[in-house]
Amino acid sequence: MPFHRVRGPIQIKFGALRSPDGRFLGVDARPAAMKTALSYSLRRLRTDYLDLYMTGLDPAVPIEETVGAMGEMVQQGYARHIGITNVDADTIRRAHAAHPITALQCEYSLMTRDIEAEILPVCRELGIGITAYGVLGRGLLAGSTGNGEGDWRAAVMPRFRGDNLRHNTTLADALARVARSEGMTAAQAAIAWVASQGQEIIPLVGARTAERLMEAMKAPLELSAKTLAMIDSAIPEGAVRGSSHMSAGD
Repeated sequence: MPFHRVRGPIQIKFGALRSPDGRFLGVDARPAAMKTALSYSLRRLRTDYLDLYMTGLDPAVPIEETVGAMGEMVQQGYARHIGITNVDADTIRRAHAAHPITALQCEYSLMTRDIEAEILPVCRELGIGITAYGVLGRGLLAGSTGNGEGDWRAAVMPRFRGDNLRHNTTLADALARVARSEGMTAAQAAIAWVASQGQEIIPLVGARTAERLMEAMKAPLELSAKTLAMIDSAIPEGAVRGSSHMSAGD
């Protein structure tokens, strides 16, 4: 029986390799691996096609080869659209030349604005939508500051260590004050800011509790120019210290 789609489209991302204990081992985006993953996804979901099929970047496989094979799956009706994740502007152009790309998934928030320089303009030029993850700054903008060395984020992200964390927490506190003055929670303000950056940008929100989910769903989709200015003043571009990219050290 086909999967029931009334509540929304089906988006799947393939390529990640993991060990039995859950460790990340890399990405396999070979055409054969892509087709195998797609076959299993369709079977598990009990559907005959995906609305959006996405791939990560495999350093060992040219993006044109992966995307070209994904395009064949679109032509055969197994996927309606395809997307890519966490790639630079040049790779976006190369992928789009192989087959039209519908969406790019990447990190974007008040605390991570790297895409504004090159990636966002290229996506707008090519008509590619953006599904933005990390909109709450890995939890920091929602008040989850962690406890330093005991926080997994501190182990892999310089942004959550020592002086960086103390500085970035003051920025998150400033956002919370602005949010309260505008009748929102800090999380709602962070989500709304991302949504207000363009119609092609969709904030991705995860929640561990129903309460958090309802809070996120109540975030406004648009903010006034005044509120946007206040939020930008609370966390100016370039004010955040430390990278959010996962690494073992600085």
